[in-house]
Amino acid sequence: MTSTNQNLTNRPRRLRRTPSLRRMVRENQLTVNDLIYPVFVMEGENQQEEIASMPEIYRYSLDLLLKEIADAANLGINAIALFPLISNDKKDNAGTESYNPDGLVQRTIKAIKQEVPEITVITDVALDPFSTYGHDGIVKDGKIINDETVEVLVKQAVSQAEAGADIVAPSDMMDGRVGVIRKGLDAAGYFDVGILAYSAKYASAYYGPFRDALESAPQFGDKKTYQMNPANSQEAIKEVALDIAEGADMVMVKPALAYLDIIRRIKEYTNLPVAAYNVSGEYAMVKAAAQQGWIDEKKVVLETLTSMKRAGADLILTYFAKQVALMLK
Repeated sequence: MTSTNQNLTNRPRRLRRTPSLRRMVRENQLTVNDLIYPVFVMEGENQQEEIASMPEIYRYSLDLLLKEIADAANLGINAIALFPLISNDKKDNAGTESYNPDGLVQRTIKAIKQEVPEITVITDVALDPFSTYGHDGIVKDGKIINDETVEVLVKQAVSQAEAGADIVAPSDMMDGRVGVIRKGLDAAGYFDVGILAYSAKYASAYYGPFRDALESAPQFGDKKTYQMNPANSQEAIKEVALDIAEGADMVMVKPALAYLDIIRRIKEYTNLPVAAYNVSGEYAMVKAAAQQGWIDEKKVVLETLTSMKRAGADLILTYFAKQVALMLK
């Protein structure tokens, strides 16, 4: 049969014709090296609690967490991000438990570095898990105060470095904290401890399940005086520029899925590694739809994380990390 389109020179479908051709011209590749696995630790022994709004994600006591991290390392995952559930009796307005050398986070870091030394440990620097108010900073007269909070964040970061953290990740969005943390780490001799700055962290509705996991929802108001307005993109560049100038080694966009344009803009702006946080609400939506049989979970997860890579993310923090590592194997 003679084609009716003999003058059609460009046929992009030629390169989609077979699986091998599609693999050859693939522009972006998701690998296990892209994944950072966020994990939750709590006090106790032999304890594992599923987070209701995050199916198949658990809070672990330290003994079981070490097994979970060892499993992740065996799957080729290079890094975990550590988040603690702190008991209410150890919370106060100044977050003093955050820099307790014998605190849950510090003991957990030491144990991980002893039991699974090959994995990179990234620690959260913020006061909300340790605050009676659930805010990322010290509260005074109903406001979250900046500079006094930063002083505590430095103590927190240094105590985490002392325990063996490889990278500290300030997620608080206080002004100037990256520079002061860098100076504090260097003054304490921790020149090699890196900073992954939550540079473009938005005041997002996607964080709900995470706050369930840590029981850290704000007790009053919201976080809009320090986290960014979801309507803004130019401001993200400003925040990234400030964090780079202050000594950040990597920068992050959080959340990821509704902010792919921000990931792209930041990737084009900087030559630092760019991380994206595939947050709890994004995870929960996929899980909920999959449980209803409305979507193919595995295909949607891979497509979603690949979209973050395509946008420019070098690293992805995702609760799907173990699941994806198994799929990629």
